Amino acid sequence: MLLKKPIKLNIRTLIYLVVFGITILLILTISKDLIISYSYEKYQEKKMKNIAREIDNYELEELYTKLENIAYDNGICIEYVTNTNTINYNTLMVGCGLNKNNTEINNLLKEIINENKNIKHLKLVNETNDKKAILSGIKVDNGYVFIYSLLEDMNGANIILKEQVFFITIIVIIVACLIAYFLSIKITKPITNITKKAKELGEGNYNIHFDKSDILEINELSETLEHVGEDLSKIDELRRDLLANVSHDLKTPLTMIKAYAEMVRDISYQDKEKREQDLNVIIEETERLNILVNDILDLSKMQATSDTLKIENFDLCQVIRDIIKRYDILRTTEDYQFILNIPSEALVKADKQKLTQVIYNLINNAINYTGEDKKVYINVIPSKKDYLVEIKDTGKGIKKEEINYIWDKYYHVQKKHQRNIVSTGIGLSIVKEILVKHKFDYGVKSKEKEGTTFYFKIKK
Repeated sequence: MLLKKPIKLNIRTLIYLVVFGITILLILTISKDLIISYSYEKYQEKKMKNIAREIDNYELEELYTKLENIAYDNGICIEYVTNTNTINYNTLMVGCGLNKNNTEINNLLKEIINENKNIKHLKLVNETNDKKAILSGIKVDNGYVFIYSLLEDMNGANIILKEQVFFITIIVIIVACLIAYFLSIKITKPITNITKKAKELGEGNYNIHFDKSDILEINELSETLEHVGEDLSKIDELRRDLLANVSHDLKTPLTMIKAYAEMVRDISYQDKEKREQDLNVIIEETERLNILVNDILDLSKMQATSDTLKIENFDLCQVIRDIIKRYDILRTTEDYQFILNIPSEALVKADKQKLTQVIYNLINNAINYTGEDKKVYINVIPSKKDYLVEIKDTGKGIKKEEINYIWDKYYHVQKKHQRNIVSTGIGLSIVKEILVKHKFDYGVKSKEKEGTTFYFKIKK
């Protein structure tokens, strides 16, 4: 599909305004005859009804003088018919139907008298020349007052309007150009500035400031781009940290593998016991590399949403006991203590493999950062609907300003680890991704010098 060539905002604004103005003029041109004629007729009808009500309220003795003024002031003709006399007011006016021997009007006058109503209004149409008029009859004590008003032909006004449409169109186009020019200064200038600075943002200048405007949408765009700049700055910093962390974590085991492999080749290849020790070191360092690479792959897979959950029923407490067995060597060789406060059984429904990974990563993190007492607390606290799982260390805690960042990829809390464990800051990101996929509540509580507690809730 071919895209249209983009047009500048000020030119597009001008086009829209001109089209809008011409459209309005066309609508008015097409509909003016109907609108003007209809409005004029309604106005005259209302005027005649008001005059009729006014006459109906006059006392009999003042009718003679008032009727003459009403006839001349309003350009209408009036006939005052009594039992003994007929008085005409302004009936010599051009178009007055009351001063002619008009059979139709005479019949209508008789009809109004025979109906014996206080006020009667009739709309007359002469089919020969398409002339329209309004006839009203008002009953008074000694007879009737008839009011006749011709609805003037509006063709003359329409002809004048048609002649003026061309000039009005020219004026509208000129005004549209002026408005478009004003809008181009008012709107396009801040947008142009934002575009220039956005290009700088794309070139890596993340500390750029976007100017504010008195237009809400442009302000929102500026604020959004500033947030984008902050996020890109943070991502760039995390990228540099990743390169540094992964380089360090890869370099250490690779150096060890190379050194011990050379040792086996050159020195201990004939000493069976020493050779096996050196080969075991190589295997352990290879395993460290494997863990690191798997963590990176797991996180990438989950964030790409290609990793689906395999929900099943299992005993959460048994999973925790199985994980703790992996750390028996730390109990015996380094005096670590794993203090369990869990029920005998906790049946839950989740992805067992991934939840195992969550608990393993949290325990590993607690081991990594716990205090000199080398204690790690694992609690499973039941409530009415769910289980609260807590993994707590006794380390130095996390500063308030750092808590919001600990779930970010490759983020490191700046403090010494208790053990030399492979850590690129990926473990907690994996925990977050898994818990979010399960829609579990999770979080962290920490106080400096009092340790840190990671927790999540899982339904029974």
